[in-house]
Amino acid sequence: MAGTTTVYLLWHVHHRAEEDGGIRHFTEPDDFWSDEEAGDDVKLLGTYSSREAALMRIERARRLPGFADEPDCFSIQESVLDEDEWTEGYVEG
Repeated sequence: MAGTTTVYLLWHVHHRAEEDGGIRHFTEPDDFWSDEEAGDDVKLLGTYSSREAALMRIERARRLPGFADEPDCFSIQESVLDEDEWTEGYVEG
């Protein structure tokens, strides 16, 4: 049996301003939430072979327009190749 391969997906969320003008940001490392329906902009920056490679990409992205405005709103998601992530149905609500 072949071993598993883990990859690291790097996401960035540009949060929309709240009605009072404030912006909610991530509070913990690898915290991840967004409200795309309310206008948050979620981007997948890439898929990396190690957490270290994803962290290096964050450092490069923090110098770019847009990403520099929310330098702490990156999230690294660990994923295993060829493994189902969503195994049940869903109900629209």
